[in-house]
Formats: sequence, C-alpha cells, structure tokens
Amino acid sequence: MSGLQLIDITKRYGAVTAVDGISLDVNDGTFVCLLGPSGCGKTTLLRMIAGLEDPTAGEIRLQGDRINETPAHKRNLGMVFQSLALFPHLSIGENISYPLKIRGASRADCEVRVRELLDMVQLPGVENRAITQLSGGQRQRVAIARALAVSPQLFLLDEPLSALDAKLREAMQVELRQLQQHLGITTIVVTHDQREAMSMSDQIVVMSNGKVEQMATPIEAYKRPASPFVADFLGQANLIRVQGSEAGAAFSGGNIPGLDLPAGGQTLISIRPEDIVVTADEGGPVKADIVFIREMGSTIEIHLDAGNERIIALAPPKSHCDLRIGTSVSLTLPPEACVVFGADGAS
Repeated sequence: MSGLQLIDITKRYGAVTAVDGISLDVNDGTFVCLLGPSGCGKTTLLRMIAGLEDPTAGEIRLQGDRINETPAHKRNLGMVFQSLALFPHLSIGENISYPLKIRGASRADCEVRVRELLDMVQLPGVENRAITQLSGGQRQRVAIARALAVSPQLFLLDEPLSALDAKLREAMQVELRQLQQHLGITTIVVTHDQREAMSMSDQIVVMSNGKVEQMATPIEAYKRPASPFVADFLGQANLIRVQGSEAGAAFSGGNIPGLDLPAGGQTLISIRPEDIVVTADEGGPVKADIVFIREMGSTIEIHLDAGNERIIALAPPKSHCDLRIGTSVSLTLPPEACVVFGADGAS
C-alpha cells in the first residue's frame, strides 16, 4: 500500500524551478533514499513532504489524505535535520521529550517514553546528561530518538550522517537501517552519498536538475541504470560511444562481440569496471595500454587507454600482480554486462 504519494510536485522560486513535476509512490514500511548531487532538488522535495515548504503545484498524500494545507506540526511525522537542531540548554531527556510536552503528555508518560527510546537507540540511562557531553554519534542517536518520540507515520532525515567520520558513519548506517526494520516505519532519507544510499535503502530515487532520473532497488539502479547520468553517478561506470558493425559493437579500441546493434547506428553504452576482463595477452577483442594502477586492498584499479577511450577496470590483485604501467593488454567487455542507451539517453 502506498503510504506516501507525490503527484506532479513542482516547486519554483521565481524563475528557478527547483523541483519539476515529480510523482512518486512510497509503500508503507519502506526505506527510500533521495540521492543526487548538490542542487538537484532532493532537500527541497523533503521539506515539502515535511510541510516546511509549500509546493507551487501538485499534490502530497499521506495514507490517502491530501496534506498540502496541513501544517508541519499536524502531519504526524518525525524529522532529523542535517544540523540535528538539538537544544544545548536542555538535558538529553528534555530534548527527547520536547515534542511530547508540546502535545500535552504528562511528566510520567514523558519519562517512560524517554527511557524506551534511549534503550532503543542504545543510550540507556543518560537522560540527565547534557547534550554537550555527547559525541557526534551519540547526538545523532538523541536526534533520532526525539524524532521518533511521537510515533510518527513518516520518518524524514536530511543528510543525517554527513558530519560523522567515515567509520562512525558506516556504523550508524547499519544502526539506522536495523532500527527502521525493527519499527517498520516508512523512512525517507536525503543523501548525496551513493554508498550510503546503496547500503541502507529498499528503493533509491536518483535525482538531477529537479527531476527523477530513476526510482528502483539499489541493485537494479546499479546494474541497469535508466540513463547515462544514473550510470555515472552510482559508483564508477565506463561510458563508451559505439557503432553497430558485423563484428559487434565497434569503437576506437576494438569490438564488443555479441552486442547486437543496427549496422552503422551509433549509441552510448555503460559497463561497470568490475565486469571488464583484463588479460595480459594482446589477442582479445579490445587492445589497451595501462596508464595508471591504484592498489585498493581487495582490488586493484586499472586505468587504460583503448583507442580514444579511457577505460577503468577492477581486478583481484593476485591475478594481475605482473601488470605494470605501460603494459599492453587485451580487454573483454561481456555484452550481457553492457547497458545500451538510446538516442534519448534512456536504457
């Protein structure tokens, strides 16, 4: 069942269109990431869902009810801001219970709920401590607990982990995902971090210039991107201009046998670095010269010149320990790993 529906949502600021006719259905209990570069409209879209911005056009529905005119404090949602927006003059317990007090909850009920939430976010017994005594990750947990205090129908987070260091951010990604699965609450997160979106979400919504490029499961968007933008934005992708020929798809570095295209027709393909096979002999369908090698622990990243194309491949280090910069190699680009885009950029 669709818990949240966005129908042709548009937001304009004067002559600037920040969000351009977006329609989405978010099912109950799913974890959705709005993903895209800075300025693509993802935070503006989240703020319209939260009631902090009014759409210029379109309709927002929650559980089937139109909420365009419903003020933010009556939408029954919880939100964690990028800045966290915790009150430094209040204790941890007072921060968490603040939305409950606004709604008229008794002191006893607030105390019980605060203890429940602190246990849930793995911070038991700290309700009387000051916010300033907490680490970044602990403050993040307090902000999450406060947002969940009123048992919201919808949980919204605006780049909630961006201020944390890399290791703590990854740990919090796991904790946040596990918490969402435990509660079964519909959750929408804004992020520009592809790894974060891929690891946490049931669905990702890739945005560019105020529009949705693709809404799909993380693996579907990665393996079968709907546009060159999605292919390039999600991880690494080799985008190669090819032309149909009798030998397959041809480009300046060689051929991709088995990739059927109309003879003479030109198009763009995408292939992920890990799908390219590098061999030391020069008898393969694509000839290339190694121009750079980067050791990355579990893999090595190989940068190659293949005709006029710069191609990146990933390979296990043990299998290619003899490769050096300046070495000539062969590449195989499996046709089943190639995504072919049409003239309009769609796959």
